[in-house]
Amino acid sequence: MSTPDVDVDVDVNQNQNQNKNVKAEDILCPLAEYEECDFSKLLEKPRLLNIDRQRSLDERSLSELSIGISPRHATRAIDLNSSRFFEQLDSICSPLGRRSGFSTPRSQIGFDPHPMVAEAWEALRRSLVYFRGQPVGTIAALDTTEENLNYDQVFVRDFVPSALAFLMNGEPEIVKNFILKTLRLQSWEKKIDRFQLGEGVMPASFKVLHDPVRNNETLIADFGESAIGRVAPVDSGFWWIILLRAYTKSTGDTSLAELPECQKGMRLILSLCLSEGFDTFPTLLCADGCCMIDRRMGVYGYPIEIQALFFMALRCALLLLKQDDEGKEFIERIVKRLHALSYHMRSYFWLDLKQLNDIYRFKTEEYSHTAVNKFNVMPDSLPEWVFDFMPVYGGYFIGNVSPARMDFRWFCLGNCIAILSSLATPEQSTAIMDLIESRWEELVGEMPLKVCYPAMETHEWRIITGCDPKNTRWSYHNGGSWPVLLWLLTAACVKTGRPQIARRAIEIAEARLLKDHWPEYYDGKLGRYIGKQSRKAQTWSIAGYLVAKMMLEDPSHLGMIAIEEDKQMKPILRRSNSWTL
Repeated sequence: MSTPDVDVDVDVNQNQNQNKNVKAEDILCPLAEYEECDFSKLLEKPRLLNIDRQRSLDERSLSELSIGISPRHATRAIDLNSSRFFEQLDSICSPLGRRSGFSTPRSQIGFDPHPMVAEAWEALRRSLVYFRGQPVGTIAALDTTEENLNYDQVFVRDFVPSALAFLMNGEPEIVKNFILKTLRLQSWEKKIDRFQLGEGVMPASFKVLHDPVRNNETLIADFGESAIGRVAPVDSGFWWIILLRAYTKSTGDTSLAELPECQKGMRLILSLCLSEGFDTFPTLLCADGCCMIDRRMGVYGYPIEIQALFFMALRCALLLLKQDDEGKEFIERIVKRLHALSYHMRSYFWLDLKQLNDIYRFKTEEYSHTAVNKFNVMPDSLPEWVFDFMPVYGGYFIGNVSPARMDFRWFCLGNCIAILSSLATPEQSTAIMDLIESRWEELVGEMPLKVCYPAMETHEWRIITGCDPKNTRWSYHNGGSWPVLLWLLTAACVKTGRPQIARRAIEIAEARLLKDHWPEYYDGKLGRYIGKQSRKAQTWSIAGYLVAKMMLEDPSHLGMIAIEEDKQMKPILRRSNSWTL
């Protein structure tokens, strides 16, 4: 394995000294106006990364981005067009007013937070991983009672909530270091057996090796060659681009994204995803186990998690790519793909009561471009549970769509990212939140949040998982409850004007998470039991809780992780039943 000649390390000590007196609220920045434009407009004129550091979201952007706040869901109504919109939104999301930091060293406002918050920050800081004196990430788990396996490594996807927590607390240096170190790892030669992976593949994880004899440190990366199933992480590159944009939005520092190395890194990732082949769909074809669900779980094909992350990464890349010759070429390809992808996902992955009834009545073996059942899905393949699960008002993006196959399972991460990226229309975003409320016991229960629903069991479990003993029914990825998903739910709630849903979920988690020592996941239909193979002191469970709390306390943090809807594709807004008293 060869390493690049160019070293893109940063001077962390200098950054730390500069940031000691910086307030968290001073480094926030808004969803800028360039995010509100039609995709195609980016081809017409140069795009300037113009960041207003006085607030995280401008009034007009957030008023359109937020679908609304129902009298039933809010303590009092607010005027979305009011100049005091931020104060009104903050007062609804946080009865105690706008604040951030939770009495951490960066906090500037004194108040009495939940006692878990201080414990969570201490645990998060203990998880920091250093490389040659610089913090470069957080370890997956600090559970000393179990065998390490790969839980002693820094995972790209796992670090995202940790990175957001540090950004929200005014500590961007660790995020910058992580972005640059993983970028350097991307340029390494990547081989599995005798096959060489694509140049743009990002690592799933990396580890710092200490040599006490030679008194030096080296990085070891895993691109899938050591993973269970030997599957490359498709999601790592997408999370990297999303995190780069979050860093830029939070700090106002455009110089990192404008580095030639970062521009090249984005183009390499995009080259893998935008290459032409035999596909007849704009979605990405993936192997099982290529994302958060990293074991055999029947998510091969076109999983919703990857498609939503793909969409969000494309939109982030549009905002970060420079308008040079190479950048313009990729912008053109991205714009075309976004239009096709948004249409495909909103048309064929979306399921609500009407669509379910239409599929139930599908005719099969249709031929020609006028076919209604375009994927030749057999109505008899509809699972019985979906008829009871689907509420009268509500809907969601199903797990997978491919020829003659629809996976009707609910996947939390994909649906939340669909809301945050505006892959979901305002109406669809509302329906997703309605579904969560209507099916609270099934999706939240006694510990938020189900990674997927429902669980597979008996013959289906044996065939699809290969009798995986870790993914038994209502455990781990097979219907397990994952506290890390709290931050995604909270962000989606804030974006849709439904903070009370997030507050309710956080209160449930607070009753147990600290007492149970921050487990990785919970088992059981209601999430009542600590997972049978769950690690304790799981870092992203800790960070996910902190991000959820900080986002509720200061909704302006949403700006770093949410993107405005394209106005040219914005449909007529129709409110569902959950908006009425």
